[in-house]
Amino acid sequence: MNKQRYNQKIVTIREKKVAKGRVSLYLDMYNNGKRYYEFLKIYLYEKPNSPEQRTHNKDMLQLAEQVRSSKESEIKHTDFGILSPVKKRSNFLDYYQAYLDNYKKKDKRMLDASLVHFKNFLIKEYNKKTIAPIEITGTLITRYKDYLLLGFKGQTPNSYFSRFKKVIKQAYKEGFFVKNPAEDISCPNQENITKAIVSFDEIKALVKTPCGNPEVKRAFLFCLNTGLRFVDIKELTWRDIDNDILKVDQQKTGKEAVIYLNSSALKLLGKTGEQMKKIFSLPTLDSCLRTLKTWTKKAGIQKNVTWHSARHSFAVNLLTNKADIKTVSSLLGHSGLRHTEKYTHVVDDLKKQAVSTFPEMDLGNQ
Repeated sequence: MNKQRYNQKIVTIREKKVAKGRVSLYLDMYNNGKRYYEFLKIYLYEKPNSPEQRTHNKDMLQLAEQVRSSKESEIKHTDFGILSPVKKRSNFLDYYQAYLDNYKKKDKRMLDASLVHFKNFLIKEYNKKTIAPIEITGTLITRYKDYLLLGFKGQTPNSYFSRFKKVIKQAYKEGFFVKNPAEDISCPNQENITKAIVSFDEIKALVKTPCGNPEVKRAFLFCLNTGLRFVDIKELTWRDIDNDILKVDQQKTGKEAVIYLNSSALKLLGKTGEQMKKIFSLPTLDSCLRTLKTWTKKAGIQKNVTWHSARHSFAVNLLTNKADIKTVSSLLGHSGLRHTEKYTHVVDDLKKQAVSTFPEMDLGNQ
């Protein structure tokens, strides 16, 4: 069987010889000036020599033509800004899962969780276990945002919702939506950073107070001196340390942070180990948070201190000590100053709180 072109269309079936006298069928697609290919995993006998083999080839060619026709319909509908019938009827949760299966960035854990919570939302609010793209409207997305805000605190709703929007945006690019239904919907960040700040006096109290897990104590104090997130401190290895410089690719953003270690941070590191060995041996985040809560309470700190409080405290304490915002932004590994500016507002709030503690004077009729 000679290699041949079956038709002159946007999507064309082509053949490629493979081993054992077989031919592999693939799609040759041309759209918007770009050519790309998709192998179908459909095989023919190159030289059929029996009725069974000829019947097989006929059936496989019919199947390939159905796939080709569906793909071409999808491209044509997209060109005219119309949802293709196939995508319109598809289960968006399957697309979501496929997106996750091929996702390689370091925030995959958050993306996985975002799908879990979206599924829970659909069951609780709509009693649905599947949903088609055409059903995902601005109203539904707004209800999902409100669901997250009611169910979670701090930065968590914003984190899950931003990942959800990332998947919606990609689905829009791939023709599952005529218009991005989540484009103009945002989820506010509710975290009250001021209440989570650990002051220098409170850090001293933590140093003096015994902790149920010494590794948790060592790691949290190290984060207070470096601003590292839990996901980064847990995976930190000796390879990331070069004398008094720490270089780490942040799992949340993928952006490198370069931090100069002060004397306290260097003491907390202890004796240098093998390059690929983890510096801190930590249990799960939930276990660390339980230990942290008990430890901070024992130290007399009446605040809801979370692990992320260490990062907030690092930034605010630097700014309080007159570090410029660009320096703090660089140490935190932020992609821009707007992410760091929220901490300058916290410093202003703390100053106002400090001034408001002055006793009120009875000046009479002065």
